[in-house]
Amino acid sequence: MLSQLTPTCPTALLQQAQSLAPMITGIVNAGSVLALESARQAFEAGIIVPVLVGDRSAIEQAAAALAWDISQFELVSAMNEEQAAAKAVACVHKGQAQLLMKGDLHTDILIRALLNREHGLRTGERLSHLFHMTVPNSDRVLCITDAVVNVLPDTKTQLSILRGATAVMHALGNTMPKVALLSATEVVTKAMPSSLAAKELLAAMTAQDHAAAQVFGPLALDGAISPEAARIKGIKHPVAGHADILLVPNIETGNAIFKQLVYFNGATAAGVLLGAKVPVMLTSRADPPAARLASAALAVVYAHYLSQAN
Repeated sequence: MLSQLTPTCPTALLQQAQSLAPMITGIVNAGSVLALESARQAFEAGIIVPVLVGDRSAIEQAAAALAWDISQFELVSAMNEEQAAAKAVACVHKGQAQLLMKGDLHTDILIRALLNREHGLRTGERLSHLFHMTVPNSDRVLCITDAVVNVLPDTKTQLSILRGATAVMHALGNTMPKVALLSATEVVTKAMPSSLAAKELLAAMTAQDHAAAQVFGPLALDGAISPEAARIKGIKHPVAGHADILLVPNIETGNAIFKQLVYFNGATAAGVLLGAKVPVMLTSRADPPAARLASAALAVVYAHYLSQAN
């Protein structure tokens, strides 16, 4: 049965973002009610100052529908999705935006603009996505990566995924996150390619990677999140049963776990795109308001962390 619980933005995450200076945020193709509502929600929470990028007429019409006075905000005119994505990326280069929020455009168009070799926001790391999951009546934070961007990541891509997720946890205050490399077994076997991938990732990690997080695998889901299951199975490792991050072997696994938590457990999924020069909020039309606000909060916390690290 689907959960009847109403998702809520996690208080601790929102308060952490509110304790920081608001981030100037480019709203990419902002000319829809949903895009502007997401921006307004984060603005009124005191965590972003929007720069509205897109068709001026559409933006003004959406603002009128919301009865929101946007005259105080910068508006960057763009004719279509492609131009809005390019101009939003240019805002980052010019120092006019510190992070980006996906508005009314296709994700692949935004990603192409981010990866443009001449004008994009490449860093040398692969793009990846992280979900920060908050389940009702639980104070445990569980992150899932990558459930959105990388379909079947190779070892090099998984290293980028690991490093991005680890950095987000550091930004949230967890200086030594526990990372479970998911499979359907705890034994490395050729019959289970994800178990081999876990072994290869551990071998590819540098001393710096190991100093930043406790990483262990392969682990089945029960052995990763249930201390009792880990005990029964005889898995003796600090990560077993206590994972903060589930690093999944493919997009299907991550997508299924995150949607199960949302639809069966009423969890709030805060999502952020990692690996570009600034974090990017990939909000969806299906996201409830609480998830969109939580995504903004997560991106703001991480953007501040990156600005201090650089």
